[in-house]
Amino acid sequence: MKILFITANRLGDAVLSTGILGALLDRHPGAEVTVACGPVAAGLFAAVPGLQRLIVLDKQRRGGHWLALWRSVAGTRWGMVVDLRNSAVSFLIRARRRLMRSGRRDDRVHVVEEYGALIGIDPPPSPRLWFDAAMQEKAARLLPDGRPILAVAPTANWRGKEWRQERFAELVVGLTGPAAPFSGHRVAVFGTADERVRAAPLLNALPAETVVDLMGRTDPAVAAACLARSAFFIGLDSGLMHMAAAGGLPTVALFGPGWPARYRPWGRWAAVAATPVSVEEMMAAPGYDHRTTDTLMDSLTVDAVEAVVRRLHDAWRHDTGGEERE
Repeated sequence: MKILFITANRLGDAVLSTGILGALLDRHPGAEVTVACGPVAAGLFAAVPGLQRLIVLDKQRRGGHWLALWRSVAGTRWGMVVDLRNSAVSFLIRARRRLMRSGRRDDRVHVVEEYGALIGIDPPPSPRLWFDAAMQEKAARLLPDGRPILAVAPTANWRGKEWRQERFAELVVGLTGPAAPFSGHRVAVFGTADERVRAAPLLNALPAETVVDLMGRTDPAVAAACLARSAFFIGLDSGLMHMAAAGGLPTVALFGPGWPARYRPWGRWAAVAATPVSVEEMMAAPGYDHRTTDTLMDSLTVDAVEAVVRRLHDAWRHDTGGEERE
């Protein structure tokens, strides 16, 4: 069977869609897969089993990227088209079966549950990650075996979703101190190169022998492979958070101006530390503008986040015996 899978531009949305693709590959062993997605997310699909083509949708004026996609796929008769972008392309090509995401959004329903309903699987398939040998080798060089790793992702795609770095520093220093849950751990800090300045208070607060600065040193695929080598994750509502949860890490996500019911980390070992101020209250504040508004996370205290981290860590250790990845 030939499967065309059209998925997201954004990294987090693309991660959440991987459960559908994985479930379809399980249903159709030997399927030939073509994935179309945005450039940021493309690396996540490079090692998908049965991948024939990876089409990067670079946005163009007047929807030119959709025309380019149609030209790339119109000559093939597809066994199945899964279009999570609801594009016209899917109706203009030959396909035995089409699965289209509904245009309706319900913020009470998690995206993974929405995707499970689309392909008729309950419980819905969890997101998953695929790595090739080159990705794993690079991750091993960046995070060699030894002390277990606490992974931290302290930045987000817009300022309102970011917790103050001084609070991140206080949290991580406290959690890695003597007799703390992550005593003896290295701390791997994830993010892009242009976010390093924002993360400086956290990076500077950690002992040089403890911190592993990965900001700007990985692409999404290698970052995912590095996360798979880590023991625990703390971060914001971001693509890195979804990758950590998909990799099976105990994951704590900090939420402010977001929708935890829809975008919380998916998995058994996942928890949310959310601001007591609701999204609706934040967005109704005078002068709110997601492009310019400073952090909206100040109502979330260090003590509140630490309590969530400790509860998840204790529950995970109790149920699994606490065997940490090294």
